[in-house]
Amino acid sequence: MINVTRSSMPDFDEYIEEIRELWNSHWLTNMGVKHKELQIELEKYLEIPHIALYTNGHLALEGIWEALDFPKGSEVITTPFTFCSTIHAFVRKGLIPVFCDVDPESYCIDANKIEKLITNKTVAICPVHVYGNMCDVEKIDAIAKKHNLKVVYDAAHAFAVKYKGVSSACFGDFTMFSFHATKVFNTIEGGAVCFKNDDLIVKMNDLKNFGIHGPEDTLYIGGNAKMNEFQAAMGICNLRHIEREIEKRRLVVERYKKNLGGVNGIHFCKQQENVTPNYAYLPVIFDGFKKTRDDIFFELKQNDIIARKYFYPLVNELECYSSFDYANVEATPVAKYLADRVLTLPLYADLSEEDIDKICNIILK
Repeated sequence: MINVTRSSMPDFDEYIEEIRELWNSHWLTNMGVKHKELQIELEKYLEIPHIALYTNGHLALEGIWEALDFPKGSEVITTPFTFCSTIHAFVRKGLIPVFCDVDPESYCIDANKIEKLITNKTVAICPVHVYGNMCDVEKIDAIAKKHNLKVVYDAAHAFAVKYKGVSSACFGDFTMFSFHATKVFNTIEGGAVCFKNDDLIVKMNDLKNFGIHGPEDTLYIGGNAKMNEFQAAMGICNLRHIEREIEKRRLVVERYKKNLGGVNGIHFCKQQENVTPNYAYLPVIFDGFKKTRDDIFFELKQNDIIARKYFYPLVNELECYSSFDYANVEATPVAKYLADRVLTLPLYADLSEEDIDKICNIILK
Protein backbone atom coordinates (compact mmCIF):
# COMPACT_ATOMS: atom_id res chain seq x y z
CA MET A 1 0.00 0.00 0.00
CA ILE A 2 1.13 3.53 -0.80
CA ASN A 3 -0.20 5.92 1.84
CA VAL A 4 -0.81 9.62 1.28
CA THR A 5 2.14 10.29 3.58
CA ARG A 6 4.74 8.46 5.63
CA SER A 7 6.58 9.74 8.64
CA SER A 8 10.17 10.85 8.27
CA MET A 9 12.34 9.12 10.85
CA PRO A 10 16.03 9.18 11.74
CA ASP A 11 18.14 6.06 11.68
CA PHE A 12 17.17 3.71 14.48
CA ASP A 13 20.60 3.90 16.11
CA GLU A 14 20.55 7.71 16.04
CA TYR A 15 17.26 7.82 17.96
CA ILE A 16 18.38 5.16 20.43
CA GLU A 17 21.51 7.15 21.14
CA GLU A 18 19.42 10.30 21.65
CA ILE A 19 17.17 8.67 24.25
CA ARG A 20 19.92 6.66 25.99
CA GLU A 21 20.40 9.18 28.80
CA LEU A 22 16.70 8.97 29.66
CA TRP A 23 17.40 5.50 31.05
CA ASN A 24 19.98 7.03 33.35
CA SER A 25 17.94 10.04 34.49
CA HIS A 26 14.46 8.45 34.48
CA TRP A 27 13.20 11.98 33.64
CA LEU A 28 10.61 11.19 30.97
CA THR A 29 8.43 14.32 30.93
CA ASN A 30 7.89 17.69 32.70
CA MET A 31 10.27 19.79 30.61
CA GLY A 32 13.46 17.78 30.94
CA VAL A 33 16.76 18.16 29.10
CA LYS A 34 15.47 16.96 25.71
CA HIS A 35 12.49 19.28 25.89
CA LYS A 36 14.75 22.25 26.64
CA GLU A 37 17.25 21.30 23.95
CA LEU A 38 14.58 21.03 21.26
CA GLN A 39 13.07 24.34 22.31
CA ILE A 40 16.41 26.11 21.93
CA GLU A 41 17.20 24.45 18.60
CA LEU A 42 13.77 25.33 17.18
CA GLU A 43 14.04 28.94 18.31
CA LYS A 44 17.31 29.15 16.38
CA TYR A 45 16.00 27.35 13.30
CA LEU A 46 12.72 29.27 13.11
CA GLU A 47 14.38 32.57 14.06
CA ILE A 48 11.75 33.34 16.70
CA PRO A 49 12.48 34.58 20.25
CA HIS A 50 10.10 32.27 22.09
CA ILE A 51 8.64 28.81 21.60
CA ALA A 52 6.42 26.84 23.96
CA LEU A 53 6.36 23.13 23.11
CA TYR A 54 3.10 21.24 23.41
CA THR A 55 2.08 17.60 23.19
CA ASN A 56 0.18 18.28 19.94
CA GLY A 57 -0.75 21.11 17.65
CA HIS A 58 -4.39 21.25 18.67
CA LEU A 59 -3.62 21.81 22.33
CA ALA A 60 -1.07 24.41 21.27
CA LEU A 61 -3.89 26.26 19.48
CA GLU A 62 -6.17 25.95 22.49
CA GLY A 63 -3.36 27.30 24.64
CA ILE A 64 -3.18 30.42 22.48
CA TRP A 65 -6.90 31.14 22.74
CA GLU A 66 -6.81 30.43 26.45
CA ALA A 67 -3.97 32.93 26.88
CA LEU A 68 -5.84 35.57 24.88
CA ASP A 69 -8.92 35.06 27.08
CA PHE A 70 -11.43 36.86 24.86
CA PRO A 71 -15.02 37.27 26.11
CA LYS A 72 -17.35 34.43 25.08
CA GLY A 73 -19.32 35.32 21.97
CA SER A 74 -16.45 37.27 20.42
CA GLU A 75 -15.89 36.70 16.70
CA VAL A 76 -12.82 35.31 14.94
CA ILE A 77 -12.45 35.68 11.16
CA THR A 78 -11.05 32.49 9.71
CA THR A 79 -11.20 30.11 6.75
CA PRO A 80 -13.39 27.02 6.21
CA PHE A 81 -10.66 25.46 4.03
CA THR A 82 -8.72 23.88 6.86
CA PHE A 83 -8.70 20.90 9.19
CA CYS A 84 -11.46 21.08 11.79
CA SER A 85 -8.90 21.49 14.61
CA THR A 86 -8.36 25.13 13.61
CA ILE A 87 -11.98 26.04 14.31
CA HIS A 88 -12.59 23.62 17.17
CA ALA A 89 -9.76 25.21 19.15
CA PHE A 90 -11.46 28.57 19.59
CA VAL A 91 -15.10 27.43 19.41
CA ARG A 92 -14.33 25.29 22.47
CA LYS A 93 -13.34 28.54 24.18
CA GLY A 94 -16.73 30.10 23.42
CA LEU A 95 -15.67 32.12 20.37
CA ILE A 96 -17.62 32.36 17.11
CA PRO A 97 -16.07 31.66 13.69
CA VAL A 98 -16.80 34.04 10.83
CA PHE A 99 -15.84 32.25 7.63
CA CYS A 100 -13.99 34.17 4.95
CA ASP A 101 -13.55 32.76 1.45
CA VAL A 102 -10.14 31.75 0.13
CA ASP A 103 -7.86 32.94 -2.62
CA PRO A 104 -8.21 30.76 -5.77
CA GLU A 105 -4.44 30.62 -6.35
CA SER A 106 -2.95 30.11 -2.88
CA TYR A 107 -6.01 28.40 -1.32
CA CYS A 108 -5.32 30.49 1.80
CA ILE A 109 -7.72 33.03 3.29
CA ASP A 110 -8.50 35.84 0.84
CA ALA A 111 -7.09 38.90 2.59
CA ASN A 112 -9.10 41.18 0.28
CA LYS A 113 -12.34 39.83 1.79
CA ILE A 114 -11.44 40.04 5.47
CA GLU A 115 -12.16 43.68 6.23
CA LYS A 116 -15.81 43.60 5.20
CA LEU A 117 -16.41 40.81 7.73
CA ILE A 118 -15.17 42.84 10.71
CA THR A 119 -17.82 43.86 13.25
CA ASN A 120 -17.75 45.34 16.73
CA LYS A 121 -17.53 41.76 18.04
CA THR A 122 -14.41 40.86 16.03
CA VAL A 123 -11.35 40.26 18.22
CA ALA A 124 -8.98 38.27 16.01
CA ILE A 125 -8.10 36.86 12.62
CA CYS A 126 -7.09 33.20 12.37
CA PRO A 127 -5.55 32.62 8.92
CA VAL A 128 -4.22 29.22 7.86
CA HIS A 129 -1.15 28.57 5.72
CA VAL A 130 -2.28 25.58 3.66
CA TYR A 131 -0.17 22.95 1.86
CA GLY A 132 2.95 25.03 2.58
CA ASN A 133 1.46 28.08 0.83
CA MET A 134 1.52 31.27 2.86
CA CYS A 135 -1.26 33.76 3.50
CA ASP A 136 -0.91 37.40 2.48
CA VAL A 137 0.86 38.24 5.73
CA GLU A 138 1.53 41.87 4.84
CA LYS A 139 -2.09 42.72 4.08
CA ILE A 140 -3.38 40.77 7.08
CA ASP A 141 -0.94 42.59 9.34
CA ALA A 142 -2.12 45.96 8.01
CA ILE A 143 -5.79 45.07 8.58
CA ALA A 144 -5.09 43.83 12.09
CA LYS A 145 -3.23 46.99 13.04
CA LYS A 146 -5.93 49.22 11.56
CA HIS A 147 -8.69 47.50 13.55
CA ASN A 148 -6.66 46.54 16.65
CA LEU A 149 -7.12 42.79 16.14
CA LYS A 150 -4.94 39.88 17.19
CA VAL A 151 -3.61 37.52 14.51
CA VAL A 152 -3.21 33.82 15.26
CA TYR A 153 -1.65 31.83 12.42
CA ASP A 154 -2.34 28.13 12.04
CA ALA A 155 0.93 27.12 10.39
CA ALA A 156 0.51 23.36 10.76
CA HIS A 157 1.52 23.00 7.08
CA ALA A 158 4.20 25.70 6.99
CA PHE A 159 7.19 24.51 9.00
CA ALA A 160 10.43 25.80 7.41
CA VAL A 161 8.51 27.97 4.95
CA LYS A 162 9.76 31.54 4.50
CA TYR A 163 8.35 34.72 3.00
CA LYS A 164 10.97 37.13 1.67
CA GLY A 165 13.50 35.23 3.74
CA VAL A 166 11.52 35.56 6.97
CA SER A 167 10.37 32.42 8.79
CA SER A 168 6.64 31.69 8.84
CA ALA A 169 6.99 31.57 12.64
CA CYS A 170 7.55 35.32 12.79
CA PHE A 171 4.22 36.70 11.59
CA GLY A 172 1.17 37.67 13.63
CA ASP A 173 0.88 37.65 17.41
CA PHE A 174 1.10 33.86 17.58
CA THR A 175 1.98 31.06 15.19
CA MET A 176 1.10 27.44 15.85
CA PHE A 177 3.00 24.53 14.30
CA SER A 178 1.90 20.92 14.31
CA PHE A 179 4.63 18.31 14.70
CA HIS A 180 2.30 15.39 14.02
CA ALA A 181 3.82 12.28 12.47
CA THR A 182 2.39 13.20 9.05
CA LYS A 183 4.06 16.63 8.90
CA VAL A 184 7.28 17.71 7.19
CA PHE A 185 8.89 17.91 10.63
CA ASN A 186 7.58 15.62 13.34
CA THR A 187 8.10 14.83 17.00
CA ILE A 188 5.85 11.74 16.68
CA GLU A 189 3.03 13.88 18.05
CA GLY A 190 3.64 17.43 19.09
CA GLY A 191 3.16 21.10 18.46
CA ALA A 192 4.49 24.52 19.30
CA VAL A 193 3.40 28.08 19.93
CA CYS A 194 5.74 30.75 18.55
CA PHE A 195 5.59 34.33 19.82
CA LYS A 196 7.71 37.46 20.36
CA ASN A 197 6.15 39.02 23.44
CA ASP A 198 8.41 38.48 26.46
CA ASP A 199 5.45 38.99 28.80
CA LEU A 200 3.82 35.78 27.54
CA ILE A 201 6.68 33.38 28.34
CA VAL A 202 5.40 32.44 31.79
CA LYS A 203 1.77 32.20 30.74
CA MET A 204 2.28 30.04 27.63
CA ASN A 205 4.46 27.58 29.52
CA ASP A 206 2.37 27.48 32.70
CA LEU A 207 -0.93 26.96 30.87
CA LYS A 208 0.29 23.62 29.48
CA ASN A 209 1.16 22.43 33.01
CA PHE A 210 -2.11 22.98 34.90
CA GLY A 211 -1.22 26.64 35.42
CA ILE A 212 1.41 25.62 37.96
CA HIS A 213 4.17 28.20 38.25
CA GLY A 214 6.06 26.76 41.21
CA PRO A 215 5.78 24.18 43.98
CA GLU A 216 3.17 26.24 45.80
CA ASP A 217 1.97 28.63 43.09
CA THR A 218 -0.78 27.95 40.54
CA LEU A 219 -1.38 31.12 38.55
CA TYR A 220 -3.82 29.93 35.89
CA ILE A 221 -6.54 27.35 35.37
CA GLY A 222 -4.41 25.43 32.92
CA GLY A 223 -4.47 21.99 31.34
CA ASN A 224 -1.93 19.25 30.70
CA ALA A 225 -0.27 19.58 27.30
CA LYS A 226 3.43 19.03 27.93
CA MET A 227 5.64 17.50 25.27
CA ASN A 228 7.42 14.47 26.72
CA GLU A 229 11.11 13.65 26.40
CA PHE A 230 10.69 10.90 23.80
CA GLN A 231 8.79 13.27 21.51
CA ALA A 232 11.44 15.94 21.99
CA ALA A 233 14.24 13.46 21.26
CA MET A 234 12.57 12.50 17.97
CA GLY A 235 12.35 16.18 17.12
CA ILE A 236 16.04 16.75 17.88
CA CYS A 237 16.95 13.93 15.51
CA ASN A 238 14.56 14.96 12.73
CA LEU A 239 15.64 18.60 12.85
CA ARG A 240 19.18 17.53 11.94
CA HIS A 241 17.90 16.16 8.64
CA ILE A 242 15.09 18.60 7.81
CA GLU A 243 16.78 20.32 4.85
CA ARG A 244 17.60 17.01 3.22
CA GLU A 245 14.05 15.78 3.75
CA ILE A 246 12.57 18.90 2.15
CA GLU A 247 14.89 18.55 -0.84
CA LYS A 248 13.77 14.94 -1.32
CA ARG A 249 10.16 16.10 -1.19
CA ARG A 250 10.93 18.70 -3.86
CA LEU A 251 12.21 15.99 -6.18
CA VAL A 252 9.01 13.98 -5.65
CA VAL A 253 6.88 17.00 -6.56
CA GLU A 254 8.98 17.66 -9.67
CA ARG A 255 8.47 14.07 -10.80
CA TYR A 256 4.70 14.39 -10.42
CA LYS A 257 4.69 17.63 -12.39
CA LYS A 258 6.82 16.09 -15.12
CA ASN A 259 4.27 13.29 -15.52
CA LEU A 260 1.03 15.24 -15.07
CA GLY A 261 1.94 18.80 -15.97
CA GLY A 262 0.18 20.18 -19.04
CA VAL A 263 -2.54 17.51 -19.00
CA ASN A 264 -5.93 19.04 -19.73
CA GLY A 265 -8.10 19.13 -16.61
CA ILE A 266 -5.27 18.56 -14.13
CA HIS A 267 -4.19 21.70 -12.26
CA PHE A 268 -1.33 22.24 -9.82
CA CYS A 269 -1.17 25.07 -7.33
CA LYS A 270 1.11 27.87 -8.54
CA GLN A 271 4.41 28.44 -6.78
CA GLN A 272 4.08 31.66 -4.77
CA GLU A 273 6.43 34.56 -5.38
CA ASN A 274 8.90 35.36 -2.58
CA VAL A 275 7.97 32.13 -0.75
CA THR A 276 10.46 29.38 0.07
CA PRO A 277 8.26 26.24 0.09
CA ASN A 278 8.49 23.05 2.13
CA TYR A 279 6.62 20.72 -0.26
CA ALA A 280 4.36 19.59 2.55
CA TYR A 281 1.51 18.37 0.34
CA LEU A 282 0.68 17.95 -3.33
CA PRO A 283 -2.84 19.27 -3.94
CA VAL A 284 -4.16 18.58 -7.44
CA ILE A 285 -7.38 20.07 -8.80
CA PHE A 286 -9.33 17.88 -11.21
CA ASP A 287 -11.56 20.14 -13.30
CA GLY A 288 -12.30 19.30 -16.92
CA PHE A 289 -10.39 16.02 -16.72
CA LYS A 290 -11.97 12.90 -18.22
CA LYS A 291 -12.68 11.62 -14.70
CA THR A 292 -13.80 13.41 -11.55
CA ARG A 293 -11.80 13.81 -8.38
CA ASP A 294 -13.92 11.13 -6.72
CA ASP A 295 -13.36 8.75 -9.64
CA ILE A 296 -9.59 9.21 -9.32
CA PHE A 297 -9.75 8.76 -5.54
CA PHE A 298 -11.66 5.47 -5.93
CA GLU A 299 -9.44 4.13 -8.72
CA LEU A 300 -6.28 4.81 -6.72
CA LYS A 301 -7.81 3.16 -3.67
CA GLN A 302 -8.60 0.08 -5.72
CA ASN A 303 -4.89 -0.11 -6.45
CA ASP A 304 -3.91 0.24 -2.76
CA ILE A 305 -2.92 3.89 -3.20
CA ILE A 306 -4.37 6.19 -0.56
CA ALA A 307 -4.86 9.76 -1.71
CA ARG A 308 -6.84 12.25 0.39
CA LYS A 309 -9.70 14.66 -0.26
CA TYR A 310 -8.05 17.39 1.77
CA PHE A 311 -9.94 19.47 2.81
CA TYR A 312 -13.30 17.84 2.26
CA PRO A 313 -15.88 18.55 3.46
CA LEU A 314 -15.35 22.19 4.40
CA VAL A 315 -15.53 23.00 8.09
CA ASN A 316 -18.72 24.99 7.47
CA GLU A 317 -20.22 21.83 5.99
CA LEU A 318 -19.43 19.58 8.96
CA GLU A 319 -22.37 18.12 10.83
CA CYS A 320 -21.15 19.46 14.17
CA TYR A 321 -21.53 23.02 12.85
CA SER A 322 -24.65 22.52 10.74
CA SER A 323 -27.04 24.05 13.28
CA PHE A 324 -25.10 27.31 13.56
CA ASP A 325 -26.11 30.40 11.60
CA TYR A 326 -22.50 31.10 10.56
CA ALA A 327 -22.16 27.78 8.70
CA ASN A 328 -23.10 29.32 5.34
CA VAL A 329 -21.33 27.48 2.53
CA GLU A 330 -22.78 29.82 -0.09
CA ALA A 331 -20.67 32.62 1.41
CA THR A 332 -17.44 30.76 0.56
CA PRO A 333 -17.85 29.61 -3.09
CA VAL A 334 -14.12 29.42 -3.90
CA ALA A 335 -13.48 27.21 -0.88
CA LYS A 336 -16.43 25.03 -1.92
CA TYR A 337 -15.09 24.76 -5.47
CA LEU A 338 -11.69 23.62 -4.20
CA ALA A 339 -13.07 21.20 -1.62
CA ASP A 340 -15.12 19.42 -4.30
CA ARG A 341 -12.18 19.04 -6.70
CA VAL A 342 -8.92 18.80 -4.79
CA LEU A 343 -7.04 15.56 -4.19
CA THR A 344 -3.73 15.43 -2.35
CA LEU A 345 -1.58 12.74 -3.91
CA PRO A 346 0.91 10.63 -1.93
CA LEU A 347 3.95 12.69 -1.01
CA TYR A 348 6.80 11.86 1.32
CA ALA A 349 10.58 12.04 1.19
CA ASP A 350 11.20 8.38 0.35
CA LEU A 351 8.46 7.92 -2.24
CA SER A 352 10.20 6.21 -5.15
CA GLU A 353 10.11 7.33 -8.77
CA GLU A 354 8.59 3.97 -9.66
CA ASP A 355 5.69 4.53 -7.27
CA ILE A 356 5.18 8.09 -8.51
CA ASP A 357 5.05 6.85 -12.08
CA LYS A 358 2.61 4.11 -11.09
CA ILE A 359 0.28 6.66 -9.47
CA CYS A 360 0.46 8.95 -12.49
CA ASN A 361 -0.14 6.11 -14.96
CA ILE A 362 -3.29 5.07 -13.10
CA ILE A 363 -4.56 8.64 -13.28
CA LEU A 364 -3.73 9.02 -16.97
CA LYS A 365 -4.78 5.63 -18.27
